[in-house]
Amino acid sequence: MSGMISGMIIPCMTLLAQGAEEEKLTQRLFGLDAQLLADACLTALNVFILFVLLSYLLFNPARALIKKRQDRVREEMETAAKDKADAMSLKAEYDEKLKNAEREVEDILSDGRKRAIKRENEIIAEAGEEAVRIRERAEREIALERDKMKDDVKKEIITVAAAMAGKVIASSIDEAGQEKLIEDALNEMGESTWQS
Repeated sequence: MSGMISGMIIPCMTLLAQGAEEEKLTQRLFGLDAQLLADACLTALNVFILFVLLSYLLFNPARALIKKRQDRVREEMETAAKDKADAMSLKAEYDEKLKNAEREVEDILSDGRKRAIKRENEIIAEAGEEAVRIRERAEREIALERDKMKDDVKKEIITVAAAMAGKVIASSIDEAGQEKLIEDALNEMGESTWQS
């Protein structure tokens, strides 16, 4: 590279030297002199060298960095698009499961209501049957108690009649005395015995 620079500088210098001689001969055109032309050539040469160096040292790595960044951004966008598609798929699946779950909950609640109504009807039927059994048992007990009371009253009447008969026979008294004895016996037993 330094050989290239020196190769360019020598022709520029010779050009400048020739330009200086010619300048003396002719008047300066637009105020250009040899020094100014040499500086302009040197500046142009430096700009060219800087451009080559910068493109080699900065532009190529910058291009590579930009390329890598573009690739990474593209990959991230593709990943984001894929993730979005996956998320939409999961959301659709979740919505479907949610609908199924709601349907299942409704079915379970409906089934529970049906079973509760059925059980309620069974309990009511059992309670009705139990009430009928209790009433029948109570009626049987009442009938038995009534029969027992009738038997007790009959026994008491027989006992009283036997006692009266014994008193009548034991004391041979007249008819007025017998009526008085019967009346006394009846009063002893009380009116409630005969009314029940």
